[in-house]
Amino acid sequence: MNGKLTFLGTGTSQGIPLPACSCYVCQSTLPKDNRLRSSVLINVGQQTICIDTGPDFRYQMLREKVKNLSAILFTHEHRDHVGGLDDVRAFNYINNKAMPLYAPEEVIQALKESYAYIFSSSYPGIPKVSLCEINESPFIIEGIRITPVPVWHHKLRVFGYRIGDLAYITDAKTVPESSRKLIRNVPILIINCLHESPHISHFNLQEALAFIDDIRPKQTYLTHISHLFGTHVEIQSKLPNSVDVAYDGLSIIFNP
Repeated sequence: MNGKLTFLGTGTSQGIPLPACSCYVCQSTLPKDNRLRSSVLINVGQQTICIDTGPDFRYQMLREKVKNLSAILFTHEHRDHVGGLDDVRAFNYINNKAMPLYAPEEVIQALKESYAYIFSSSYPGIPKVSLCEINESPFIIEGIRITPVPVWHHKLRVFGYRIGDLAYITDAKTVPESSRKLIRNVPILIINCLHESPHISHFNLQEALAFIDDIRPKQTYLTHISHLFGTHVEIQSKLPNSVDVAYDGLSIIFNP
């Protein structure tokens, strides 16, 4: 059984275009240059898992016509990855169940603080969620085996995830050898690449390409793109043959 990953968003924390920005990237009318906040949708059989619920979560679900959502998996607690959580209410109603949320302890704590009303109120209109704490050990969601890949976003731990032949890593600056071993020679790698200049908490292009050389995937997709990187066409022209810049709505098939 094949799995499908769909890029719901491939932009950085502000997305592209940025409000009030007049740069040529933000003014581009080409669809591939419009990037929502980074998130992906995983489909395996009848199961659908969303990784992260950024501020664009509602629109992303509408665009992809998602009718059933099995679970949500979080990478870390930054707002561009959790800011749309309230919109799980629609799935509570349609699927008649609480939404399972899978996250490490520090993310669960941050969700409880950011969305205190979800966890401290009995008001019938609030989102219904079921918290499932994970650690660095592999776990199963609806029969799908998922292996956490811990990375560092400056001083913040972020979970990348390996699902079969695919690894998804966002917001990474440092990847320890113990995590590299979990994904080395993975057929499909998805990795953040902010732009070409150095950054305190994200891979730039040089660092991303060096990481790719070490991991040796068959195919790589870059995500979490800044408007400072250039247009889709410009970015692609700078990449090796086995590396592509992802774009919103792109779907890829993998073996789960």
